[in-house]
Amino acid sequence: MLIGEKPPAWAPWTTIAPIRSGLPPERDLAQRLGVSRASVKQAIVVLEVQGLVEARHGGGTYLVRDSLDTEPVERMVERRRRLPDVLEAREALETKLAELAAERRTEDDLAAMRSALALMTEEIADGGHGVEGDRLFHAAVTAAAHSSLLAEFMRSIAEQIAESRTESLRQPGRPSRSLSQHRAIVDAIAAGQARQAATAMRRHVRTVAKVRLLDWEPGED
Repeated sequence: MLIGEKPPAWAPWTTIAPIRSGLPPERDLAQRLGVSRASVKQAIVVLEVQGLVEARHGGGTYLVRDSLDTEPVERMVERRRRLPDVLEAREALETKLAELAAERRTEDDLAAMRSALALMTEEIADGGHGVEGDRLFHAAVTAAAHSSLLAEFMRSIAEQIAESRTESLRQPGRPSRSLSQHRAIVDAIAAGQARQAATAMRRHVRTVAKVRLLDWEPGED
């Protein structure tokens, strides 16, 4: 059993290795560890979510850090189990907020959205994930809807939203893609196109939902 147990001293990922060092193929790992290939796949997902490895489509799996100071698996299990509900709530609330923002936004609201995008652009250019710019952008859209009750709903799940934001923006290539989607949302809101704004926000939140953590099924291991 790989998930939640301390790996044996000879496990490949416990060896201090150069950054970007490649791991053996899944089939080889399964044979060495005496477990199923499905178990290896699940273990690699966990390591990837924890930022220890990077799995490249068709290109193998590579160590990106040599430290095992990572998030406890138990906490990951809790996060994995609540994430679908959080993402479902975000889609319902934020799609409506974008629609209302297109109908009610002021020039100050638009300025706040554009300021958030500028910050996110800077963060990404500096090698970051754009987390603060992303937070400010969604806050600005919420404010632009001028709906006190919907804003209260958003505040009530702010911690869970922040968790889903971090989870999404750590995905390879995701910060720049999110930034592009944010711009499409702002364009629709600025043009007063409620339906297009809602569609753009729904597309964005569904992109946010595509995270590696959801590929992990904790009960299987």
